[in-house]
Amino acid sequence: MKEIKSNINKKKINIKDIISNNKENRRKNRKNLKHGTYSMGVVAVFVAILVVVNLLIQELPSKYREIDLSTQKMYSIGDQTKKLLKNLDKDVTLYFIAQKGSESSDIEKLLERYEESSDHVKVEQKDPAVNPKFTSQYTTEGVNNNSVIVVSGDKSKVVDYNSMYETSVNYQTYASEVTGFDGEGQLTSAINYVTSDNMPVMYTLEGHDESSMSDSLKDMIQKANIDIQSLNLLTMDAVPEDADCLFIFAPSKDISEDEAKKIITYLEDGGKALIVSNYTGEDMPNFASVLENYGVKTVDGIILEADTNHYISQNPSYLLPNIESNDITSNLSSQSRYILMPLAQGIETTDNYRDTLTIQNILTTSDSSYSKVNVENMQTMEKESGDIDGPFHVGVAISEDLEDDKQTQIVYYSSETLFNDNMNTMVSGANFELISASVNWMCSNEDGSTISISSKSLDTSTLTIPAADASFWSIFVMAVVPAFLVILGGGIWMKRRKQ
Repeated sequence: MKEIKSNINKKKINIKDIISNNKENRRKNRKNLKHGTYSMGVVAVFVAILVVVNLLIQELPSKYREIDLSTQKMYSIGDQTKKLLKNLDKDVTLYFIAQKGSESSDIEKLLERYEESSDHVKVEQKDPAVNPKFTSQYTTEGVNNNSVIVVSGDKSKVVDYNSMYETSVNYQTYASEVTGFDGEGQLTSAINYVTSDNMPVMYTLEGHDESSMSDSLKDMIQKANIDIQSLNLLTMDAVPEDADCLFIFAPSKDISEDEAKKIITYLEDGGKALIVSNYTGEDMPNFASVLENYGVKTVDGIILEADTNHYISQNPSYLLPNIESNDITSNLSSQSRYILMPLAQGIETTDNYRDTLTIQNILTTSDSSYSKVNVENMQTMEKESGDIDGPFHVGVAISEDLEDDKQTQIVYYSSETLFNDNMNTMVSGANFELISASVNWMCSNEDGSTISISSKSLDTSTLTIPAADASFWSIFVMAVVPAFLVILGGGIWMKRRKQ
């Protein structure tokens, strides 16, 4: 009986423990549930905040929410474009001609930058599959997918998709490769064109075996909205009145005395001229008279550099001149760029030129340069008796203030090779940037109609280094580094041998 009562008492105690444990578990569960519910609430609020923040960020302009990390700033707009858009006083519509689902992301992002930068710019996408006749309002020619039609008032300009990408042939694979993106340059040029009332006209002198402009050089000038027209002064009484600039591009034969007088008359009335000479070995007194009337003349022979920091390796006639700081070269000189100018003649000022002339240096050679006079029978590149000591100017800007607020402006370069496509490529486009800046300095007007923006290269940039640097690194790599490794290896061998 006692054992039965003892077992019953034990069971009662166990039941009490079980009931007590159940109450404690329920209390813990309620507490855990409370904490769990609180945690889920916090997570839900945090997710909601993230969604709201994300939605708000999406409403911000892309320039604030997207960072352009590309080397060439593919999806950004430059200072010239920002200035143009800031000063816009006319409404401009950019019609993006692209089928739904096949839009170019490069062009789409670029157009977004334009729309965000000005209240006067609006972007509209037009699907040619939905509106097949839309482009016929602005052009009779076919418009490629992802092209842009820029419209302001009655003026319009088609920026073709293919014109926004530069291509070249890879001669290893014989396939066409995209080497540059010119979207900003083409679009800004088009906006400038449709919003400007007057476009400058450049006349190029002909009839004296002048050098020919390459297609890329023509495109660069025309992209600045400058109309290029030919001029034969033998058949005309004077330089046309609508000439904003005269281009004399390295004539091989002398101009006539009558032509020289017509050019001087044009310049003395506030004309502008881009003049380029080339070494010919022939006397050109009439051509020289135009330059001498503005205080400059060419030095006999061709310049060679003795300073290895001012020419490219093994080519002392391939000059890397100093870029002087002025209105034309401000961007290039501040960026420590190189200009490559082979086979240049020296430019010097004449004695007692009139004090109304202002002559600024653009490009100059080093103190160690000299002009090789006997070019035809040159036996050595070393300096000889009779050669002319430097330094020399190889590019100058000349201006003269006249009555009635007129101003004559001349830019003179002494080598046609400055305008050569290959030379320009070797210095990553710096040569053409200099030419563009020179034309802008002369032809720009109040509405800035000569804006020109270089394309953004997608190709590998060419590294141009002076001969001195090339020699240093050659010696360092071929002699210093191997010698250091031999000494280091010998030291390690000796140390291990003693152990």
